[in-house]
Amino acid sequence: MQSVPGAGCLLLCLLLAILRAQAGGEAKPRPPPCQQSLTKVSCRAAGLHTFPENLPQGVKHLDLSHNLLQNLSESHLPALGHLEHLDLCSNLLEAISGPVLAQLPQLHTLLLGSNRLHQNYRDNAMAFSALQGIEVLDLSANGLENHMVGGFLSGLTALRALHLPGNRLSQLPAGIFQGSPRLSELDLSNNYIMDIEEGAFEAMQELAVLSLALNSLHCLSSFSLQQLQVLNLSHNALELFGWEDGQGPYLLQVLDLSHNRLLSFPQLPAAHHLVHLNLSHNAIVSLDPSSHLPAQFVLRYEEMASFNTSLGTTASLTRLAKLDLSYNCLQLLPLLFFRAMSSLLTLSVAMNCLQDITMELVSSDGDGDRNGTAMWQKDAVLSVRSMDLHGNAIRALPHWFFDVLPQLEAIDLGSNSLQPCGSEMGSTSGVGSPGAEPCTAFHSIPHLQHLSLRRNSLTQLLPRTFSQTPLLSLDLSENRGLAVPWAALEGLEHSLQQLWLQGNHMDNSRAEIPCLDKLRVLDLSGNHLSLLPVGLFCSPLQTLDVSGNKLPALPKQALMRWTRSLQALCLAGNPFHCCELGWLDELQAAGVQLPDLYRARCIHHSITNRTAPLSSHPPWPCPQPWDGSSVLVLAALLGVLLCAGCGVCWLQGHRMGILLPQPQTERVAEGEPAHRDTNV
Repeated sequence: MQSVPGAGCLLLCLLLAILRAQAGGEAKPRPPPCQQSLTKVSCRAAGLHTFPENLPQGVKHLDLSHNLLQNLSESHLPALGHLEHLDLCSNLLEAISGPVLAQLPQLHTLLLGSNRLHQNYRDNAMAFSALQGIEVLDLSANGLENHMVGGFLSGLTALRALHLPGNRLSQLPAGIFQGSPRLSELDLSNNYIMDIEEGAFEAMQELAVLSLALNSLHCLSSFSLQQLQVLNLSHNALELFGWEDGQGPYLLQVLDLSHNRLLSFPQLPAAHHLVHLNLSHNAIVSLDPSSHLPAQFVLRYEEMASFNTSLGTTASLTRLAKLDLSYNCLQLLPLLFFRAMSSLLTLSVAMNCLQDITMELVSSDGDGDRNGTAMWQKDAVLSVRSMDLHGNAIRALPHWFFDVLPQLEAIDLGSNSLQPCGSEMGSTSGVGSPGAEPCTAFHSIPHLQHLSLRRNSLTQLLPRTFSQTPLLSLDLSENRGLAVPWAALEGLEHSLQQLWLQGNHMDNSRAEIPCLDKLRVLDLSGNHLSLLPVGLFCSPLQTLDVSGNKLPALPKQALMRWTRSLQALCLAGNPFHCCELGWLDELQAAGVQLPDLYRARCIHHSITNRTAPLSSHPPWPCPQPWDGSSVLVLAALLGVLLCAGCGVCWLQGHRMGILLPQPQTERVAEGEPAHRDTNV
């Protein structure tokens, strides 16, 4: 058979074509730069330099943020007559055309944050006059200065929310927002504002939310925004805040004055609707409004003279539910200061310099109930349910403390110098025998459910320390050398659900925990335990942390109970035996989560104490233990060998060709001695 000229070449071409087709079929199609639906298109971070083409006619929501657009001109914009929401944040926009915006009659939200609109601010501001229906406008981080903002807002009568954070504003002149009288939300945070002229906010009669956080304000003494509901003035340099009485009721509900330089509690005579007040991270040294302020402060702010400095400072705060006074300089806490706050539920005075808790205010001449000896009355009862006093220098709570707070459910007393009393000491909180350390009674508190005594240098808990107090959670962590005898937690057997004993350096003799049949969460990490307290074996634990101890294994008795309830176990940092890890198999078979298993290691004692990652299959062979079955097998083998020896002897006795030992008489006949005598 003759070959056809060129057939080989044709076959090779066909083969190459097939390979190219297969390669093309296997290549994944490049995803489109935009994700589209009928009314929503997202081209976020698609690397676009111009508007995308072929957009759906009915698109209402368009996201073009994080692209490379530099201008918005008529030639680049397709027909988008139904567009309502346009996001152009984080582009390179410097110029916006008025006719372009005029083609968007339905647009109500325009986000232009993180662009360069200050470059052509006059032309850009003129273009904004076409946005007659805009309601939400974001101009944050555009390098705008004081004189530029008014032009952008001129004629935006429908505007409801304006965002201007991250610009270069240093002053708010009068009338700056008069072009947008319907504003209800205004964000001016993260600028350089030092001065607010009178009348700057006058045009905005509907303003409800205002943020001036992260600016450089030093004083606000004529606050007049009565309709405002939320005001954020955090992270400024305020030394004075208040308003004069007689202005009428204010609707303010949330006021954040944290991270300022306030020296005293602000004057709020008409804040009848205030619910949340944050005064943390200031320099408040006293809650007494009649206390003398530094002379330079009074001279600097003569407006102080017109303020009412009577106890009416808090008389109007009847709706206040949350008050944060943490991170100030208070040394004295007079509880009657909060008496008018009849709705107060949460109070934080953490991280101050508190040494005393009294009933009355202490006047400048030293009169008052500094030692807390005044009798409390029914009208002095506070409604507080959660109190944070951690990070102070409190040595003992007054004996009437929990009587004044009958609804208290949670209190954090961590990082103080408190010592609990035993139940046999009765109501002797704060006092004791001469020369004895004062103690605080934590028993018989009917509503207290959550208590933290973390980092109080506790060394010993007395019997029934918390009896008749229905605690659900108890934190005794970081009290180095703490001893918890069996009787210390008596009374909590049927209530306690969470217990923290982390970082106490307790050995086995100092952790005698009774049976707590409601305990769900237990932290024993950072101790010196080689055995787990037997009383815990009855607890239906769900979360257990035993990391950083000296445990060689987990007891089988505990696993029998815990595998039915345990959900998560932390165990790293223990010297587990590599050849005794049956408990690990049981935990994994029960589906218990071991979040730090990757850090856990075990010790192989038969190989010079080498360590290995904790696993049910150690890298080195473990010696097999001898048990009854092995002994039986060996006995059977020995029996077989003995029977085999008997069989050999029988065969020899029947002359089966096997040489038998010669009799002794024959050996004598051959000249050998019959036996040898041993001379002694």
